[in-house]
Amino acid sequence: MSNIYPCPTAHLFHDKLHTNKSRDVPAQDFINAYAQFLQRQGKLEVPGYVELVKTSAGNELPPQEAETWFYKRAASAARHVYLRKQVGVGKLNKLYGGAKNRGFRPSKHADASGSVNRRVVQALEKIGVLEISPKGGRRISENGQRDLDRIAAQTLEEDDE
Repeated sequence: MSNIYPCPTAHLFHDKLHTNKSRDVPAQDFINAYAQFLQRQGKLEVPGYVELVKTSAGNELPPQEAETWFYKRAASAARHVYLRKQVGVGKLNKLYGGAKNRGFRPSKHADASGSVNRRVVQALEKIGVLEISPKGGRRISENGQRDLDRIAAQTLEEDDE
């Protein structure tokens, strides 16, 4: 059996070389941690209608967590853009949409609210997490990537303890 490491002790340092990325952390843990970070930071611009608005035409009620859902949506959108090259508002609408209950007729997919996702993307852009991509849509900025990697590393450390 051949050794995959060029040096006999390289496997001891392999974990040190590996940088913690957002994809290494369970999605729910990362999103909750990043949402708390955004909320503590206080720079994210939250629209005034967050207590009233539904997040999709397919939903019957607004979100139960009236104070925190916008931060969680922003954290989730930032992670989604981070994992891909660029993402537009239309793709986020498709992602956050779901089945619309049409009574006795079969359910169909209903996209999420474009206004909510547009405001999330604009707010993240304003604090420097996202930037406009030349090919269309938004992409993660260098500062945003640094923030997300730092939060991912902290979340992994908390999970290890």
